[in-house]
Amino acid sequence: MFEAISSPYLVPFDGKFPRASLPTRPPGIRQDKKLYKKALAEQIDGLSELQRMLYAHDRYAVLLIFQAMDAAGKDGTIRAVMSGVDPAGCQVYSFKQPSAQELDHDFLWRTTRCLPERGRIGVFNRSYYEEVLAVRVHPEYLGAQKLPDEPDREAIWPQRLASIRDLEQHLAHNGTVILKFWLNVSKEEQRERFLSRLDEPEKQWKFSIADVRVRGFWDAYMSAYEAALAATSRPWAPWYAIPADNKYYMRLAVAEIVVESLKSLKLEYPAVGTVERARFTEMRRILEAEGVVAQMVTEAGCW
Repeated sequence: MFEAISSPYLVPFDGKFPRASLPTRPPGIRQDKKLYKKALAEQIDGLSELQRMLYAHDRYAVLLIFQAMDAAGKDGTIRAVMSGVDPAGCQVYSFKQPSAQELDHDFLWRTTRCLPERGRIGVFNRSYYEEVLAVRVHPEYLGAQKLPDEPDREAIWPQRLASIRDLEQHLAHNGTVILKFWLNVSKEEQRERFLSRLDEPEKQWKFSIADVRVRGFWDAYMSAYEAALAATSRPWAPWYAIPADNKYYMRLAVAEIVVESLKSLKLEYPAVGTVERARFTEMRRILEAEGVVAQMVTEAGCW
């Protein structure tokens, strides 16, 4: 079963998660964004090759989960990191307010039916974790979920976290590599990005009044993230808390973790069997003969 690779951003597996002490900015001296972009391009090339091997190997599925506050850069990170991946080998789902059909099922149903098959990379832009994040901060949402009994608002969150752990362990046992990224943006950086959306016409479509309202629950969301990540970071389904105040560094950090995780799987192209290899000589003879005939026809047409 897959085990998490080491990283300074790996959330511990012991149920302790010191969120308040985590950095939101890159370590050391801030690098020029051109250097980050160059390094990211190298990781994208590596991921492209690994994705082809993942598809051919056909033993693992990969699930990348992105959670963050608004304006942390989820969309841009997904777009940048996955830019070199064959679209046929990747699928991206974004989960927003659940539909009436989704509310007629348990809280894991709508995401479970979108899980990637073996050989493919699935990306969740938000996920089932919203049920222990947004719903925990706004428990009035539970009223629309048609639960059979009035939920115990103290007991329901540990219950849902336990369900998530069970699901992820089940998936891991069956070959799904789960990598979860919390893009850790600071409240001040979020404010600056919201202002940028207001100032720049090409970004105004991204702005929503609801985003500012949600910002008013910042502390409650941070507490919910802390509880969720502490309870569900496991060796087979790790969380990585990525500094997100610098988008270029954030994208590089995510790409490095994805690439190193895939390398740890020791993926291989399938070996050709002895019988199939023995027929290669015959197939080569047929194809080369076709080439000779085609060349003769071409030359005859020139006479």
